[in-house]
Amino acid sequence: MDGEIEQLEIGRAREVDPVRRMFLLAGFVLFLDQLTKVLVNRMMPLNSSREIVEGFFSLVHWGNTGAAWSLFHGNNLILAGIGAASLVAIFHFRHHFEFGRIGGQIALGMMCGGILGNLTDRIFRGHVVDFLYFFIQTRQGQEIGYPAFNIADIGICTGAAIIFYMGILRAKEEHA
Repeated sequence: MDGEIEQLEIGRAREVDPVRRMFLLAGFVLFLDQLTKVLVNRMMPLNSSREIVEGFFSLVHWGNTGAAWSLFHGNNLILAGIGAASLVAIFHFRHHFEFGRIGGQIALGMMCGGILGNLTDRIFRGHVVDFLYFFIQTRQGQEIGYPAFNIADIGICTGAAIIFYMGILRAKEEHA
């Protein structure tokens, strides 16, 4: 009997609290995001670019006071408020986002880390630092690009995609 209790206690000690897992991942995404932005700030002047893969990819140093695709440009303070409110809402409603599963914890951790990364920029830099820019060069020499983004944006989009995918799987499970 004592051996069973000891094994149960060891098993519980190995379990990571879901909120802690979410916070740890959020912290990792935030750290990686801010580290890369510090490097970009030190290595490149604002509004500059360096082509890495000819006709396809550049490292840039662009400041964005808007949201994705520079929507709502110039509304940095309002978007910072929306980011802060989003963090509170995600945490408050976390159980509606598959939080009981490790995938939900990972997704919400990535999203929170990304939101915190861009929120940190808005508060301390006055704009979000974007530095990854993919594009294609047409035969006429015109550049067609995807909006520049950063590690925080990757965290937000990947987290949202995981939540979306888990929702599809859940709907299939309920339907079966």
